[in-house]
Amino acid sequence: MEPAGQGLLADTMTDVPVDVGGAAGDPMNPPLPEGLTEAEAEELKNELCKVEEEISTLRQVLAAKERHAWDLKKKLGQTPLNQLKQNFTKGLHDVQMSNAYVSATSTLEEWNEKVAQSEAYKKTSETLSQAGQKTSAALSTVGTAITRKLGDMRNSQTFKSFEDRVGSLKSKVVGGTQNGADGLQSPTGSGEKSPQDNAPF
Repeated sequence: MEPAGQGLLADTMTDVPVDVGGAAGDPMNPPLPEGLTEAEAEELKNELCKVEEEISTLRQVLAAKERHAWDLKKKLGQTPLNQLKQNFTKGLHDVQMSNAYVSATSTLEEWNEKVAQSEAYKKTSETLSQAGQKTSAALSTVGTAITRKLGDMRNSQTFKSFEDRVGSLKSKVVGGTQNGADGLQSPTGSGEKSPQDNAPF
């Protein structure tokens, strides 16, 4: 007697295609493209191996050459920073010598000359010049007026009276501390030392 599920499995598996050569399940031997024989495929595989070996050899040679070039640059004092500066200077020089830069520069010079020759530019320049002169004259006048006012104020009776009072107060303060005149005495008396003089420090 057959198990219950066995007949069912056998019916569904009959529709699955099976590769008779067995190459579909082998990743080392993929199926050949159409129109290519096994001999041609073998020849292409051999050529691919040779090319990959040559690429590997060339990479090694290139790496060795780059190391040698780096050593030579190091001995010559060509650091990456110096090279960057040289490249920048060369690039700037190349840009300045390029046709586009020369053309743009000449165009800008022509525009500048046209603007400088235009009536609007001349009028604006004259107006600004006159405004500057008037501002300078006005500031000079204001400065003269302030100086005159200060001189007048200093020569006025009120200022002289104030100055005299400050002067007499100064002479009293300065004179009193120097010789003890005008009734100003030291806070501790005539011969006593101040409490700070007796401090242990």
